[in-house]
Amino acid sequence: MTGVRLLVGTRKGAFTLTADGMRKDWEVSGPHFGGWEIYHVNGSAADPDRLWASQSSGWFGQIIQRSDDGGKSWNPVGNDFAYDGEVGEHLWYDGNPRPWEFKRIWHLEPSRTDPDLVYAGAEDAALYRSTDGGTSWTELTALRTHESGPRWQPGAGGMCLHTIILDPADPKRMFVAISAAGAFRTDDGGETWLPINKGLRSGGIPDEDAEVGHCVHRLAMHPSRPGVLYMQKHWDVMRSDNAGDQWHEISGDLPTDFGFPIAVHAHEPETVYVVPITSDSEHYVPDARLRVYRSRTGGDEWEPLTNGLPQENCYVNILRDAMAVDTLDDCGIYFGTTGGQVYGSPDGGDSWQPIVRDLPAVLSVEAQVLP
Repeated sequence: MTGVRLLVGTRKGAFTLTADGMRKDWEVSGPHFGGWEIYHVNGSAADPDRLWASQSSGWFGQIIQRSDDGGKSWNPVGNDFAYDGEVGEHLWYDGNPRPWEFKRIWHLEPSRTDPDLVYAGAEDAALYRSTDGGTSWTELTALRTHESGPRWQPGAGGMCLHTIILDPADPKRMFVAISAAGAFRTDDGGETWLPINKGLRSGGIPDEDAEVGHCVHRLAMHPSRPGVLYMQKHWDVMRSDNAGDQWHEISGDLPTDFGFPIAVHAHEPETVYVVPITSDSEHYVPDARLRVYRSRTGGDEWEPLTNGLPQENCYVNILRDAMAVDTLDDCGIYFGTTGGQVYGSPDGGDSWQPIVRDLPAVLSVEAQVLP
């Protein structure tokens, strides 16, 4: 029977959660790399046995791990993440320039068709590509050296390139998001980049309508509609119907428009999920009630999903990479919390169950459908 594997990165290791197609009984494996921060774990759509993990430590730096047997064993691969060319400078919180500095890999995005092709998003704001299964990495320098780059500033979590979306209809088109620089698109495989932030407004920066400087938390896209993008921003949920050329707000009747993750139903491109958070200073769910909100209309009209989720005394956060969907006929929705719980819904969000509790704080969740 077809199954599902969840890939979970946490503050203290990686875990894999596996179930059959019913998604009721889950087997937990881990921790892999116990004690290490695992910012992201992701799997290859081209080879379900190939997994990638971003392993970070203040003592030992950045390591990329690869598994070729579905997570049973792991091997470190190339980690030559050097900034190519002249380093240059960018702005800091205080408005003064600082040199670009490589710190860690936040996000790994494998190709849909080539198991040896994978992209990596870094802090500070660099994009890397490997075409040989991670043995070597090359920076796509046109992004970080964009003419607007010297004006980019870090968000509260650092200047992280945290979202990479590959257009399934056009191998040369890619979307990325950087906190706090904004969203960018390439139409030529990374040779040139276009800021795609028109329609965004961000208080606290000198020009609220600036071309760059917006704190984008997450982008999402349905593969069947690569021109439609959804965004969770630092305040505001947004939508673009023209590949990012223009955005409009769809926060609608959400209790708060601040949050981190955003995801799209696997079979319903107008069905979108967010998890509102109280504020940018209070990183926990409003009213101490854990509620996922779903829009079946592509935004504006939202309904709370609460069945099976704690509705009192809950003070968790859900981070930007910690929500995922599977592609089974009854689409499964999953998310992890900073309290160490991973929740799953086998019916598109109508009902939820805790898959596992008491993990370290969850940083990322990805879903794979297994043959």
